[in-house]
Amino acid sequence: MNILPWLASLLVLGGALISLLGAIGVLRLPDSYSRMHAASKAGVLGTVLVLAGTAAASRGQMAGEALLGLLVLLASAPLATHAISRAAHRARIRPQVGPLGDALERERRKHD
Repeated sequence: MNILPWLASLLVLGGALISLLGAIGVLRLPDSYSRMHAASKAGVLGTVLVLAGTAAASRGQMAGEALLGLLVLLASAPLATHAISRAAHRARIRPQVGPLGDALERERRKHD
């Protein structure tokens, strides 16, 4: 019995479910920063699982391409999310904060 097709199916299904949870988070979370966090974290993890499933389904023939895509995604997604959230904060789009407040705003005031 070959377990590789089952593993590939589970990886792709798991990636799709995590991506779906990220999309639900984008719809349900209260502010743009929380939505961005849900989209970036769940999107990256879901894509990683789908790429791993693709590599497993192709019996390793696409493993190099999947690994390259994975490396590009892991390098660019956190940087892009950070840059977008930093630009939003500088544009005075304020997050909904809890009892701890906005640490980035406190730092900015300290340096002004």
